[in-house]
Order: sequence, then structure tokens, then C-alpha cells
Amino acid sequence: MKILVATDAWRPQVNGVVRTYERLREEAAPLDAEIVFLTPGEFTTVPCPTYPEIRLSLPGYGYIGRRMREIEPDAVHIATEGPLGWMTRSHCLRKGIPFTTSFHTRFPDYISSRFYLPESWVWSVLRPFHNAGAGIMVATPSLAHELEQRGFHRILAWTRGVDTELFAPRPVRRFGDDEPVFLYVGRVAIEKNIEAFLNADLPGKKVVVGEGPQLQDLKLRFPEVTFTGKRTGEDLAECYASADVFVMPSRTETFGIVILEAMASGLPVAAYPVTGPIDLIAPGKTGIISEDLVQAAKGALELSRDGVREKALEYSWEAAARLFVSNIESALFAKLGRKVPKRRMRLARRRPSQA
Repeated sequence: MKILVATDAWRPQVNGVVRTYERLREEAAPLDAEIVFLTPGEFTTVPCPTYPEIRLSLPGYGYIGRRMREIEPDAVHIATEGPLGWMTRSHCLRKGIPFTTSFHTRFPDYISSRFYLPESWVWSVLRPFHNAGAGIMVATPSLAHELEQRGFHRILAWTRGVDTELFAPRPVRRFGDDEPVFLYVGRVAIEKNIEAFLNADLPGKKVVVGEGPQLQDLKLRFPEVTFTGKRTGEDLAECYASADVFVMPSRTETFGIVILEAMASGLPVAAYPVTGPIDLIAPGKTGIISEDLVQAAKGALELSRDGVREKALEYSWEAAARLFVSNIESALFAKLGRKVPKRRMRLARRRPSQA
């Protein structure tokens, strides 16, 4: 089965959406599901206002039609609500091509914090965007419940995974071992609420790993904080392993892959009681959830790290890929009266090594 995924988020961006679909492509291949991407790299782009690292595709409806005819996908999935997502949606609706979508980013919160538009306006745009599809994939139960309350329909569960071989406890202390290390990993942007972490009165060192539009400003305002910039692979894994507590100050997550990476590395997590953390953290075991971020971080520092990794081991990218493919089948084939492509049937079984 060939699945076309249209996504406005792609390299050189480094975020949870990009990592999710890169791993999805790898893990879907043994299931006889070929993932083909339609990305901004195929279009003329302009920088996103206030966030130039993100490139926005300029209209190219004719190109999308040609690419669809070349690829001949069995299914179409729209990953993002950016210009490319809207163009693909428009083409599918005009041609009567069914598609699924996914809800990765809380754009109402982000747009409101950057441009001061009412969140209700953005929700009113996102709702018909997704409801026009055959199903919307959502990563956590709490987000699914919220979207249902907001009038979104045909919600499908689709969790995420973590590379537990790369992210694992290891005997390194990049940031010193004379005091506790509190770590944040992710985009350095206003919607991540990083200042709540940087202003927290904590008994140790603070480290921020990542880049984004707020980086230079925060570096100047918080000279005592260690800002490493972007880190990937083994470099990133060692940053996690070198800390004592992972602090998640964001209130706008839809999942939080970095939370799983931290827990796989043996780090207890401190976070607010919001979507993402409340779905992933076992309070008092793998982290502390509280409206008082200082209390949560100090409490997480006291937790035993022995059982933290066990929770992360429940999430695999293979399982996430199987769920994604299953959602495609149920939403686009079974519910719409289409047959699953025959070449998919023979490889729908588990891998021989796991039978």
C-alpha cells in the first residue's frame, strides 16, 4: 500500500512532527506500507512570520495534481494544517479523493500567543479542515476528549514511540556532577513557556537544549543558564543522560516525544497537568505533575530513577506504525467501502521475528 503524506513540517526543521514521520516511514516499510512525502522542499517557500526557520509553501495546486497522478497513492494523509496541507485538502475534495488528517500542533495557542488573535477564531478554521476528512489521528486520550468537546469528528487513536536503544541511562555528566541538573529539550519559542522554567528557583543548574526564535533573547536575559543549541543523535542522548530532572514547562503539547526520550534516559519529569504530561507521566513514579513547577521539579528530584525507564519501554515506533496503517485501513477502506490493496494483505501479519 502506498500512502502519500502531505506535511508542511520537514527538514531542516527539527521537531516532534518531523521525527514522527521519519520513523513512520522506516517502520511502515516492513508492513508493506510505502510512505511517500509531499513537503515544502518541492515548492517555492517564504519564511513564516516571527519564525523564519519554518518555510511556508506558496500555492502550487497544479503541481499537487501532477504529483498525485505520478505517485498513484492508495491513501492520502494530511499531517499539518499549513499551506501545503490546505492545498492537498482542496485537491482531494475537488477530485473526490478520501483522506485522513492528524492533529499534531495546538495552533490556536501558538497563533494567539504570537499574533494575539482569539483562539476561538483558529478553532473555527481547524474544525472544518479536519472534519472534511475520513478520520483525524490524535496522540493522547486527553486531546481526543478535548477535540470531541470542540466538535471534531471521527477521531482515531495514534500514539508515538521512542528509540530506547539511543535514549538510555549512561554514565556521563556533561554539565558537571557537583549539583543537580534540570534539563529542557525542545524548540526555544514563546509557546513553549520556557521562561517558567528559567525563572524557577531551583537548587542546581539549568540547561536548555534546542534552538528557535527566542534563543538569543533568553541567552542575554539568563546568562547563568547553559544553552547548548540544537543537539541530535548520540549528542542529544548524552544531554538527557547528564541531567537529573527533565522539566517540561509547555502547556501547549499534544503529546511530547521529549518526555518519552527523557524517561527512556532514566529522567523523572516535572510538568504542568496538561495534555501530554498527564497522558505519559505516572505521578510519583516517573515524574511529578503540578501547577507549581518548582514544587514539581523539586519533587521529581527526589524520585527513584530505577522505574522511570520502564514506562518509556511501553512505547515503540513499530507499534505506532502499525496503528497508523490500521487507521488508514479502517478510515479509508473499510468505512468507505473500498478494499485494502491485495499487496497489503499478505504483509499485514507480524514480523517473523516477533511471531
